[in-house]
Amino acid sequence: MRWYLMAPVALCLAACGTPQEQCIRSVSHDALVLDRLIAEAQSNLARGYAYVDTVVTTTEFVDCTPDATTANPNPAPQSCFEDVPITVTKPFAIDLDAEAAKLTSMQKRRTQMAKDLAPAVAACKAQYPK
Repeated sequence: MRWYLMAPVALCLAACGTPQEQCIRSVSHDALVLDRLIAEAQSNLARGYAYVDTVVTTTEFVDCTPDATTANPNPAPQSCFEDVPITVTKPFAIDLDAEAAKLTSMQKRRTQMAKDLAPAVAACKAQYPK
């Protein structure tokens, strides 16, 4: 088999990580989520506003030709309008003082979470040495 055909498989297997990495990732999932939220709050404060995703509906012209049947093996092409939801990101005004307080709270929680995670990470390293 050619090497370029096996490359995607090798990349997928490499992305899975070692058992130790998988264990650490599973015990530190909440910390990773909190890290993303902290980064988002820091960006919001730096910009002065936040972004919010909203779903809007638009109408598109799509192909709605009926399926071929034994009675009509070659149906005539037909087009029709169809409502399609689209996610749009829009700027959103925020209370900067409340966002700063939320960021401070999350940073304190992240510090505490790091202390709480240390034994679990050590257990993963002990259970799955590299």
